[in-house]
Amino acid sequence: MPTDAPETQIVTTWKVACDGGEGALGHPRVWLTIPQGTGFVECGYCDKRYVIDRDHAHGDH
Repeated sequence: MPTDAPETQIVTTWKVACDGGEGALGHPRVWLTIPQGTGFVECGYCDKRYVIDRDHAHGDH
């Protein structure tokens, strides 16, 4: 049985927080910084991918 691909979210900040998004079923909140070179980062707990919208990004970079 194939597994679903991890969720991808388009964001406008270079630093994002991930907690799994499932309340008590999620994971501890972690802060992730998107590298400018790749334009995305994946959560080590839930594999959710955060992709920067470079046209609308603001923040550290």
